[in-house]
Amino acid sequence: MPVGYEVFAGNRADTTTMQQIVKLMEEKYGHANRVWVTDRGMSSEENIAFLEARESFYLMGAPRSLLKRYEYEFHDGGGWQCIREGLSVKLVKGAGNENYVLCMSAERAKKEQSMLQRQLEKFRACIQKRSLQLAKKQAPKSQSVQQGVGRLSERYPSASKHFECEVLFNENGEACGIALNEKPGQLEWAEKTHGAYILRTNTSCEDPAELWRWYIQLTEAESAFRDLKSDLALRPIDHHLQHRVEAHILVCFLSLCLWRTLEHWMGASGLGDEARQFLVEMRQIHSMDVRLPTRQGPAINLRVVSKPEKDLALLLSRMKLRLPHAPLTLKM
Repeated sequence: MPVGYEVFAGNRADTTTMQQIVKLMEEKYGHANRVWVTDRGMSSEENIAFLEARESFYLMGAPRSLLKRYEYEFHDGGGWQCIREGLSVKLVKGAGNENYVLCMSAERAKKEQSMLQRQLEKFRACIQKRSLQLAKKQAPKSQSVQQGVGRLSERYPSASKHFECEVLFNENGEACGIALNEKPGQLEWAEKTHGAYILRTNTSCEDPAELWRWYIQLTEAESAFRDLKSDLALRPIDHHLQHRVEAHILVCFLSLCLWRTLEHWMGASGLGDEARQFLVEMRQIHSMDVRLPTRQGPAINLRVVSKPEKDLALLLSRMKLRLPHAPLTLKM
């Protein structure tokens, strides 16, 4: 269950918040034997050294640069443990007391491939358009061309890092085109590593599936702040004042608490923990207030609740939930 949250300035780097969060948590809840779980945005060597100096346990997303080091382990085919269809994990020994969990996700690979393909298409199209403008002498001076290419690289970082952009000049020293040169082996390596990621930990747990389940709680918390806002009709987000931003995050945090409560409730009822599927089923239930005027004056108010289908009725019974009866009231 979530116990709290902190709000930091939007221009603050994630890595600089780690030490402050650790101290705040320990001031509030004591020096418990907890495991600190973070994404790779906080996985700096400084933060790891800070946690190890305090003899704290951690589980972090590792930088993608480690994929090259464990390329053989990813593709040798041995030692993998299947968590579910399309998702496998593997434990390998790291340096010192560290272990690494190698993860391969078919769903994530498909998503990363799609995102890269979209960026490649847009980046190439923009570079081609700019190059044609230069050929027709419709573009500004060469310095502006370089700046324009730089802005495109910033806009499409996932695509631009695989290319070298070279501004071409004619005999008069004027920019006349742009050559897009692919870096050797870069796109092939990206294809091979789609869906692959690494976790690093100093805990004594040697079950990669269990470590992965600990880590996935982090993504579930992130999902609450992203997806539950849609369920609560809180999108789009357009806040400019600090107190409104803090109020918005408070609502998201409370929704996560309710979400966790529903999951635990379902688990205790022997229904798993698919809270979202339960809410989808509950959409069959509708309530309507009917107001009937009378000749005598007082209006009759009647609340009508739809009758659930057989499967939903069984689900409600397992959850020990009863739909409200239709109350009849007189409004004077």
